[in-house]
Amino acid sequence: MRNHLICVAAAILWFPMPVLAQTAGTAPAPAKPKADAPASMPRDEHDGLSIAVDPYADPQRAKEKFGKANPVDIGVLPLEVIIRNDTDHPIRLNLATVQLEVRLKNGGRQDIGWLSAEEVASAIAHPSGSVNPSARRLPPVGIPLPTKDKKTEKLAEILRPLTLDSDVVAPRGTIHGFLYFNLNRDMSLAPAASLYVPDAAIVPSNKPLMFFEVPLSTSPPQPEGTANP
Repeated sequence: MRNHLICVAAAILWFPMPVLAQTAGTAPAPAKPKADAPASMPRDEHDGLSIAVDPYADPQRAKEKFGKANPVDIGVLPLEVIIRNDTDHPIRLNLATVQLEVRLKNGGRQDIGWLSAEEVASAIAHPSGSVNPSARRLPPVGIPLPTKDKKTEKLAEILRPLTLDSDVVAPRGTIHGFLYFNLNRDMSLAPAASLYVPDAAIVPSNKPLMFFEVPLSTSPPQPEGTANP
């Protein structure tokens, strides 16, 4: 009887071990982070940081995204920016220095600063103060200072959640949102433009990274007057 009890106890102690071993061996791996941007999206990447862009130059596409707060209606390009940090350290960007490099039709170039959600909302709410369609000079031209009326605020409430408002990308993390650039109603300038991000640094060492320059199109710009094949 004693031997029988010993055998039963041994069986009880022995039997769970393979189950535990199997459970430990097949524990689910941590979920992989969601892809930051489609592979086809224009981007610049180095030093473990990737910056991709998606211009919403098409009025209908922009309307589906922004509704009545559509920046394209006033000649402003909404540019979605997706920033992925594949390093083990936070990376900070100085959003204040981000610009859109525009190639003008006369062969010149111009750097354009981005507009805040409040500035865009104010221009949509008060179109009489928005960009003159015949203006030749870039920007921003004619964008009024933000007002605090109810119409502007309602439009700003739509734009703010969509706007890029974070300047630190966590390790293995992604941030994304829209920046708004005044193209004076000439969206044909978008394909030949590039997003310029000059100031990015590793935190907390403040080690600077080389600048990023992201073309808004994956196709090389064609000289004026050249027809597509």
